[in-house]
Amino acid sequence: MAETSTLREAFVEELRDVYDAEKQITKALPKMIKSAETDDLREALETHLEETQVQIERLDQVFEMLDMRPRGIHCEGMAGIIKEGQDVVKEHDGPLRDAAMIAAAQRVEHYEIAVYGTLASWARQLGLDDAAELLHTTLEEERQTDEKLTGLAESHINEAAAVAEPVAAGPRRGRQERAAAAANRSPRRR
Repeated sequence: MAETSTLREAFVEELRDVYDAEKQITKALPKMIKSAETDDLREALETHLEETQVQIERLDQVFEMLDMRPRGIHCEGMAGIIKEGQDVVKEHDGPLRDAAMIAAAQRVEHYEIAVYGTLASWARQLGLDDAAELLHTTLEEERQTDEKLTGLAESHINEAAAVAEPVAAGPRRGRQERAAAAANRSPRRR
């Protein structure tokens, strides 16, 4: 991030950062949707994709209020969170993948809650009341999505992941299982 000297400059920089973050999310969500095992998780992710597209439109409106062209700056934080989420999809199968995807999606939500809370507060401080309202609307949507994901996890997805049979082959086994399997293959000294 560039050096800023005023709250307004910091506001614009954070706005550009979250703009890019939202664009990254719209690219990542379709892969998660495709990988979801349960219909209700898939539907929740589809709804969030639609909401994210509306949230980008709101950001466009905020830029317009500032007489600025909507433009993002690469959001390293979101890039890292998304990379972790993509790894989850590759590393797990079945109900465990859904539980892990919820955890990854909630990391995204918590990041967005922090950013939108800050932006709404800064907008109010700067006298940008209309922008603050738009940002607050998005903040509330992010909180609701987080609550919905928690509800899905606690209603049945975490339980399904807990009782699912572990996959006993390949690199997806846990660290202890791999160590035990390696020890069983090692020649024993007599």
